[in-house]
Amino acid sequence: MTPTEARPGATPMSETAITWTSPERETAFHQWLDTQAAPQQLQPATLRPASADASFRRYFRIDAAEGTRIIMDAPPEKENCHPFVHVAGLMQEAGLNVPQILAWNEAQGFMLLSDLGGQTMMQVIDRDHAAANLPLYLQAVDALVAWQKASRPGVLPPYDAALLRRELELFPDWYLARHRGVAVEDKLRQTLDAMFALIIERNLAWPSVYVHRDFMPRNLMIPADAGEQRLGGTPETRLGVLDFQDAVYGPITYDIASLMRDAFLSWDEEFVLDVTIRYWQKARSAGLPVGDDFGEFYRGVEWMGLQRHLKVAGIFARLTLRDGKPQYLADAPRFIQYIRATCARYIELKPLLRLVDEVEGITEASGYAFGRV
Repeated sequence: MTPTEARPGATPMSETAITWTSPERETAFHQWLDTQAAPQQLQPATLRPASADASFRRYFRIDAAEGTRIIMDAPPEKENCHPFVHVAGLMQEAGLNVPQILAWNEAQGFMLLSDLGGQTMMQVIDRDHAAANLPLYLQAVDALVAWQKASRPGVLPPYDAALLRRELELFPDWYLARHRGVAVEDKLRQTLDAMFALIIERNLAWPSVYVHRDFMPRNLMIPADAGEQRLGGTPETRLGVLDFQDAVYGPITYDIASLMRDAFLSWDEEFVLDVTIRYWQKARSAGLPVGDDFGEFYRGVEWMGLQRHLKVAGIFARLTLRDGKPQYLADAPRFIQYIRATCARYIELKPLLRLVDEVEGITEASGYAFGRV
């Protein structure tokens, strides 16, 4: 996962003044906004922050003659908006409810978007009663199946061995070495190399489809008229989908692992199994390559989830240590628990379990000699 959190309305900000990195960019923004106000029927005086962001993108909300709009501020020297535009088009073709691009100043990195609403799926979830959330998760499953059915090779970047390995290396580089102060060398390095090779091999054994790469409740939006939501409804009454700019073409197990083994929310395995089985049944009926054996598919989901959790633990450490955003690392224990639970289930992963346990101080030393940096 790249937790860019590019979610209009996903993480509401306080009604504070909008600040700018430079007077020049502020001037450029307001000049662009002035050119859009009349044709788009915008009300510039209503401009306010819409969401926080872990990348260099940020979002504003602005009133229009009818409803509200979202403005993306993405400095072109920091952010490439082309993947966002490309994937938005693919998702629209697939029938998903995604922001419409109403205007785009490519040179300056300003974009006007339709507003999918101010509430994420995460914000309306009942954390105390898993079953109460099943209708929402089934809507998410429907969106996921529709997205995967539209898959074609050669359209999105491949989620190949090289990319999977680069993501896995975030765990030793940032979580182990920089966050935990562990020297990644000798036997520890050898163990990681062997485990990473096995994880990549198992995950690439699954057929490839379009992968959102961050398909989770914080990136799914509740339609403004939530009372009219229904399964199989029109796109306007379905969950909105955001934060899709990093989409790739890779293992079909990835997005359901992302949905049910959330970066910010954990469920008991009973509910995880329930939703995953329902996804598998819908995917099979749609002709997607999920196989005929649910047990085998679920193992694939667990192995894919392990790769994701190792990666995200590294990303969250990097966000804290490099980018000064400590709120992400607060969720690290959730990922360590995910990692340990999966490693404990498969004998091939026991060396990784022992490694993580020793780093976390969960068990006594078991033969490793990890040096502290």
